Amino acid sequence: MNKTEAKNALVTGGTRGIGHAIASRLSASGAKVHITGRRKNPDISSEFIYHQVDFTDESSVKRFLEYIAGSKIEILVNNAGINIIDDFCDIKIPDFDAIQKVNLSTPFQICQAVIPNMKYNNWGRIINIASIWGCLGKRGRAAYSASKFGIDGMTASLAAEVAKYGILVNSVSPGFIYTDLTREILGEHGMKEVTEQIPMGRLGQPHEIAELVSWLVSMENSYISGQNIIIDGGFTRV
Repeated sequence: MNKTEAKNALVTGGTRGIGHAIASRLSASGAKVHITGRRKNPDISSEFIYHQVDFTDESSVKRFLEYIAGSKIEILVNNAGINIIDDFCDIKIPDFDAIQKVNLSTPFQICQAVIPNMKYNNWGRIINIASIWGCLGKRGRAAYSASKFGIDGMTASLAAEVAKYGILVNSVSPGFIYTDLTREILGEHGMKEVTEQIPMGRLGQPHEIAELVSWLVSMENSYISGQNIIIDGGFTRV
């Protein structure tokens, strides 16, 4: 296991799917893990410090930012995200704005809140969970792709700015991962069609994303920064 030496970690959207797998992996490696979610009383392990936050609500985000600014977060994983699939001209502006708020502008604000402590310690790790749709375009995903291309651009610029403080910043872009959200969006028929297009012949598992993230935020990673690492079973490359 890659040890995090009892670091304070924050994983947004950590109650299920990829976020929960990442939070569990970091906790197992020794980190004290804060997670966020929208539900009031989610069914989660007591090993996590839970924060109910609505990323579309300014007052909720403000309270959370004030809290974490003083929490000495050393590892940040911006994982929370939403997606609405619709044709370009049918996307409603409130939906477009909500996707940018949750997927891009709130992660930007969270980075701003935790970076001062990372600078003070001359050490920090930030992972922004992007997507293959931040590298590729597809019909119906204009709003989502705008947010994910954006967060990768933010990653690259931030990495250049904070490297001198020992802070490494990377994007991780999952492909099709077997989660509740994937089942909701694609359905069983859609997942079967997608599987046939993946060279490895299967969807990825949340724990496979968690293993990559765990290494990137560990002491073992000392030189990878500013990258967008795609983990998709070869889908985008092959």
